[in-house]
Amino acid sequence: MIVRSHLHWFRLLFVWRGSVLPYITTRLLLVVLVAVCSVLSRSWWMSEHAASALSIPPFTLMGIALAIFLGFRNSVSYERFWEARKQWGALLIAARSLVREVASLSTDIELHKRVARTLAAFTYALKHQLRGTDSRSDLACRLQPHQLERVLAARYPTSVILLNLAEELCVAQKSGQFSDLQLQSMDRNLNLLTEASGACERIANTPIPYTYRVLMNRTVMVYCLLLPIGLSTSIGWLTPLIATFVAYTFLALDVIGEQIEEPFGTEPNDLALASMCHAIEVSVCELVGEVPRSSPPQVIGYVMT
Repeated sequence: MIVRSHLHWFRLLFVWRGSVLPYITTRLLLVVLVAVCSVLSRSWWMSEHAASALSIPPFTLMGIALAIFLGFRNSVSYERFWEARKQWGALLIAARSLVREVASLSTDIELHKRVARTLAAFTYALKHQLRGTDSRSDLACRLQPHQLERVLAARYPTSVILLNLAEELCVAQKSGQFSDLQLQSMDRNLNLLTEASGACERIANTPIPYTYRVLMNRTVMVYCLLLPIGLSTSIGWLTPLIATFVAYTFLALDVIGEQIEEPFGTEPNDLALASMCHAIEVSVCELVGEVPRSSPPQVIGYVMT
């Protein structure tokens, strides 16, 4: 996630880090090259092939249709991004509620701390599961050894962690620390954690259809390369400037849609899962006086992962 202070509108015109320019510079240079070649060959083309010369009106209609397509695609991508963020917000609420119930109903301080550590381990396991990375180092310092091996051997470690937590709460209930109704209330929060993690898995495992992405990429690129040819007959040497600006708009929208459609990745515009995991851990640990095992993630190049 890009983290930058609010800049003056004039400085925003020249922002490089945090923009999508690094991802589309090569394509913009290609558009500039085509635009320059179109202007240089304009006189020859008009004299030899005047009947087949392109003009601006067809590109106006194509641009409107393309803008509608890009707007729809970006809306779908942002909906996935926002739903993912809401699910992680639900994780925070359910984790806080569960720790609060355990801390207020039980007098076992060690149980309080184990529940807080287990919930922190759950969030880190979910982060690694969604990103396909190794979770051993983050789980080893939060789970007990016998739990760690069981979790690491599972295909879905988050489900196993919640199962371990449910079993521990059942043991506490049988020992008289909780009543049946209180255990049911805690179980509702465990179900909320399961629902949120399942929703995140659904988003991660159901990408936007690949053929749709190919269609958008091809259409945008072909339009941006043909546009200078149509403009050169009307505006001459202004073609490189105007064509590049229009291409920047369409290409930037295409790249932004690609980045946010997979919200759990590590691209600059993806969710800062490491930061959210740390925030959840700090939030639950301070309720029971436990020391968090993580430190705040560093912002590198205005990007927080």
